[in-house]
Amino acid sequence: MVVEAQTIDEIITQVFHELLARDFDISTSRSKRHGPTSEVIGNLLVLANPRARISRSETRGKPFSALGEVLWYFSGTNKLDFIEYYISPYCEDAEPNESGEMIIHGGYGPRLMSFRETINQFQSTIDRLKQKPNTRKAVIQLFDAEDLLGNHKDIPCTCTLQFLVRRNRLHLFTNMRSNDAVKGLAHDIFCFTFLQELIACELNIELGTYYHSVTSLHMYEEQKDQAKVYLSEGLQGTKICMPKMPTTSPVLSMSKLLEVENEIRKGAAINYTKLELDDYWLDLIRLLEVFKHKGDKIKLIRIKNSMSSKIFDDYIQKRILTAS
Repeated sequence: MVVEAQTIDEIITQVFHELLARDFDISTSRSKRHGPTSEVIGNLLVLANPRARISRSETRGKPFSALGEVLWYFSGTNKLDFIEYYISPYCEDAEPNESGEMIIHGGYGPRLMSFRETINQFQSTIDRLKQKPNTRKAVIQLFDAEDLLGNHKDIPCTCTLQFLVRRNRLHLFTNMRSNDAVKGLAHDIFCFTFLQELIACELNIELGTYYHSVTSLHMYEEQKDQAKVYLSEGLQGTKICMPKMPTTSPVLSMSKLLEVENEIRKGAAINYTKLELDDYWLDLIRLLEVFKHKGDKIKLIRIKNSMSSKIFDDYIQKRILTAS
């Protein structure tokens, strides 16, 4: 299946229609928990505008948890406690490491930032692209052959990320062995296109196209109703996307965002005037505060009113309406 679209909602809509039209007759190792799947093999999903990475729907529009997952990657850790704060179902795939800490074996953080404990694939990719802009070797490896040797609950679904600069635009080619269309697809596209834009800004070049290649794109039988509810909302507007990321010190700004995330998680008050960050990054910090204070209506209204971009207003308003 080939899907070419301008927004993530256009992609999800076509994928859900196709998977719901197929028989749920594939049994896998996860079928004991989630039932059989419908499946399309050999897929290419093309997102022409990678900034249109957030669903505008009621059910799939979750920028808070998606941002949390991006930060988990950049933290360089695969510890459960970081990501469980944003996405609790990750606990189903947790296992203890040698120190007894609960981790997600397939977590991308260590693979991205310290692969085999020595290779920072994120930084080495940026360095390679700076040295040789036309290189075809700017590849990040996430799946490892050693993943198949142990009896792990979770191993990477993503095999590689290849970054390619052509005509001063950075394209990203993601290759996945497996992708849960309901639980994983939206978050994966958000995280990888965010990484794509971050590297493009670090290189001071334009953002190109995003290519998402999946061998097995599937939906579990227990997810059918979720997919139908999403489709019942109708296709959302195509003109709304995330603001353009600033080109001024994007990697350093991302590091500061990660530091502030830790303070927010602890309940610390954030002094925005001392952060010396662009409004783009300050708004992302405010989104993290929205997630932290999701039950405090007065606090949420104050945060919403302080946002520089109005792109996130609908997502914050949902939290306000359910807060006390």
